[in-house]
Amino acid sequence: MEMPKIFDSEYRFCEILWENEPVSSTELVRLCSEKLEWKKSTTYTVIKRLSQRGILKSENAIVTSLVSKKDMQSQESAEIVERSFSGSLPDFIAAFTRKKELSRQEVDEIQKIIDSYR
Repeated sequence: MEMPKIFDSEYRFCEILWENEPVSSTELVRLCSEKLEWKKSTTYTVIKRLSQRGILKSENAIVTSLVSKKDMQSQESAEIVERSFSGSLPDFIAAFTRKKELSRQEVDEIQKIIDSYR
């Protein structure tokens, strides 16, 4: 099953949801007002839209995600690598590390991931 795409504002909303779920829709409205400066109607529209696309569910005024943050990040990362680097992960890593100095800890973590695939 292909994961539904979400827009930047929807992703920011999902970050709030992931941090607080399960959460009442009333509390979600408050959090989105505070963190995203959204109106009540905007929050309810996004809840409805993401619910229709299978990203979250809202039952009895309690909102929970159906897609995890890790799954969404994996999907979006794969799309970036495919679109911008013709699917080449080494080219992506090379481009990324040209602009960002990696700490020793980050290098060690990446090495552990590589070693786990051998």
